[in-house]
Order: sequence, then C-alpha cells, then structure tokens
Amino acid sequence: MEEEATTTTKFLLLKQKLDNRDQWSSSDHGGVQLSESSPTTTSFVVLISTLVAVCGSYTFGNAVGYSSPSESGIEDDLGLTSVEYSIFGSILTIGAMLGAVFSGKISDFIGRRGAMGVSEILCILGWLAIVFAKDVWWLDLGRFLVGCGIGVLSYVVPVYIAEITPKNVRGTFTSLNQLMIGCGKALTFLIGSLVNWRTLALIGIIPCIVHVLGLFFIPESPRWLAKRGRIEEFEAVLQFLRGKNADISKEAADIIEYTEKVRLNSEDGVLYLFQEKYAYSIIVAVGLMVFQEFGGLNGFAFYTSAIFESAGFSSKIGTISAAVVQILMTTLGVLLIDKCGRWPLLMISVTGACLGCVLTGFAFLLQDLQSGKELISILALIGVLVYLGFFELGMGGIPWVIMSEIFPINIKGSAGSLVTLVSWIGSWVVSYTFTIYLIGAQQGHSSYLQSYVVWEFYSLLSWCQRLRGVR
Repeated sequence: MEEEATTTTKFLLLKQKLDNRDQWSSSDHGGVQLSESSPTTTSFVVLISTLVAVCGSYTFGNAVGYSSPSESGIEDDLGLTSVEYSIFGSILTIGAMLGAVFSGKISDFIGRRGAMGVSEILCILGWLAIVFAKDVWWLDLGRFLVGCGIGVLSYVVPVYIAEITPKNVRGTFTSLNQLMIGCGKALTFLIGSLVNWRTLALIGIIPCIVHVLGLFFIPESPRWLAKRGRIEEFEAVLQFLRGKNADISKEAADIIEYTEKVRLNSEDGVLYLFQEKYAYSIIVAVGLMVFQEFGGLNGFAFYTSAIFESAGFSSKIGTISAAVVQILMTTLGVLLIDKCGRWPLLMISVTGACLGCVLTGFAFLLQDLQSGKELISILALIGVLVYLGFFELGMGGIPWVIMSEIFPINIKGSAGSLVTLVSWIGSWVVSYTFTIYLIGAQQGHSSYLQSYVVWEFYSLLSWCQRLRGVR
C-alpha cells in the first residue's frame, strides 16, 4: 500500500508539473504552444529505435522462411521422411505457442527491450542446435527454441514500436514489422537457393546478434516505464524520443493520466479479459488473428518450393519470384496503411488473396483431371504469387498493428499473450495439415491440395463478413 501511495504521489506531482508547463506555454504566447518540434514529429531516435526493433521481425521471417529451401537438403543429409520433416516444420509453431503464452508477462516484467533480448538468445541457441544437428532430435530441439523466441518477438516488437511512435505515423512504423518479416522470408528463400541448410541456419544467427547489440543503444518504452512507476525515467525517455527541443507536456500528461487511471483499475489477468467492457477488443483482435492464420499464409510460406514442384514448375525460380513479390507488396502496404486506412487495405488484400487461392486451386484441378497440362505450372505460379503478394499487402501485417493499438495498457500483457497464442495455434494447424494435402497431391490425388486451397478461399471470404467494424 505504501509503494502504491508513493507511485500515485509521483504521478500526481509529475502531472501537476506538466500541466503548469502547458499552462505557461499557452498563456505567455497567446494560447499557442511554441516548440521547435511538435510531439508528433518523428525524431531520428524513434527511427533508429524502430529499425533496431524490427531486426526481431527479420528474425521471425527468417525462421518462417527457413523450412522451404532447406527441405530437400535436410531430408537427404539426415534421412528424414516427409512426415518427420512435417514435424520439423510445424514444431516451430509449437515453440511459438509456448513463447506466446508468456510473451505478455515477460515484456511486462523485464520490459520490452529485455523481452526482445531474451527472445534473441533463445533464437541463437536454436540456430546453433540446427547447425550442429546430427539427428532429428537436435534438429527439432533447435527449431523449437527458435519458435519460443519468435513467439515472444511476434508480440513485443509491434507493441514496442506502437509505444514509442507518435500517433500520426504509428500505423506506418508498426507495419515495418510486417515488412521486415516479409524481407526475412524472402531473403531466406533467395539465400537458401544458393547455400546448404547448415550454412543457411548459421546465417540466421546474424540478425539475432545485430538485434541484441542494438538493444544497448535504444531506450525502453516510455509507456512501460510509466506503468512501472519510474516517472523520472519516463519523462527523460519521452523527451529523448521526441527531440531535445520538443514540447512533450501534453503527450506526457495524457500518458500519465491514462496510465494512472488504468493502474487504479488494474485487472491484468486472463480471467479478467472475459468481461463485457473488453469484449469488442478481444473479439476483433482474436477474430483477426484466427482468419489471418486460417487464410493459409504459413502453408504457402513453409512449403512454397514443394507447391511449385507438385505443379511441375522450377522451385528455384518460383521461390525467387515469390521473394521479390512479397518484398514489393509488403513495402507498398507500409506506404499505404496510413493513407488508405486499415479497412480499405484489408478488403483489397482479402480480395486479391481469394483470387490467388482460386487460381492455385484451379491449376491442381486441371492436374487432377489430366487436362490443360501446359497451363498447370503457369497457373500455379500466378496463383501463388497473387496470393502471397496480396496477403502481404494487408492481411499479413494489419492484424498485428491493430493488436498493438486496441488494448488498454492494464490488460495489454494478458490480452497480447492470448491473441499471439491464438495466432500460433492457427499457424500450427495450417502448417501441419498442409503437408497431408501436399502428400496427397504428390501421389497423384491433387484434389487434396485443391480442397485445401478451397478451404483457404472460404476462410478468406469469411473475413469480408467480420471486418466491417474495422476502420
């Protein structure tokens, strides 16, 4: 109680100081606050901090993209069957589920920077286990550890970026998370076509080390500092982020007032999430993640090369093309998100991804009917590229942007863990079951793969009915 009273006193004293500063600024200058830099100005520190944070997003993309170019090499060197490789591919998501469960609590307890650091250490250990793996057990252990790391990163990176950026550019900066995930997957596809799977795993350690080193040079989230009652550090960090000459009085007072309000009504815990006042936030965030994952991205991403091989197209050319398309469309999404808004971009993304599913499914229908053989490979290529490109335009990143913005800070840890866990459960279901359909296609029963794609098509259509409240 004594500690709580001290924290409340600090909050009130700082708010009074900020209010006095704000009042002086308005009265002495004709009601206009003068500062060389507005609180909404994007400073160099915010830019650098965001770039360091999204190294974790690159690690995420690198891990997701690893299994596709490495499949044939690992199966040949270690003698894995298709089922064993399916377990290796999907165990990443099992580790990510575990990381997701604790992501909110870890980031609330040791801070956003600390959580990113712990995550990257897990990823480094996982990549090393894969590099030196002599059997399937070490291979799976390494993949599991990497999964645990990216499970935490998938939550904490967008949250950190949302908490340090000004409101007017928050969407653009947070969507850099998805851009770097896309770049990680794309570059892993490209590099994986040139080097063996052990070298590719070794290269995966580089962004982890860069991220860990970068964390020493960026500030902690000011909102987390305010929540923990570290008021002097909060004010200093916010000033550092906004610029030396920026007037932070209004922004700081708003954060203090909001943080104190939710602290006095703190209900952080999973059981507290299921209340009427949080229903809208939970339904929107969980719903977005469910339909994002059952939209099938991880099925396509984990086994891109296998899809092209099943359709009789060069897996090397196909994966390189997919890499280029994903980078271009993710970049376009970053540029458009704050200009077009979340809702229009989501609808364009869903429509294009549905078209990609139809084309891919039609290609394998022709293969099953043994007709139009000259069209099968090109239709599959176009379908996969259209799907991946339009998915990355909006569906891939916008749910994470909304998740980082929609929850009040008093439930952000528990709610973020829940949403991230739901995302990774969906990812596991898709990545594991996709192999079953793919094996059916390789055995000449391509209607299995076609039915999978139709399932994804209906999942994507369901988005249109459930996103009308998202703007």
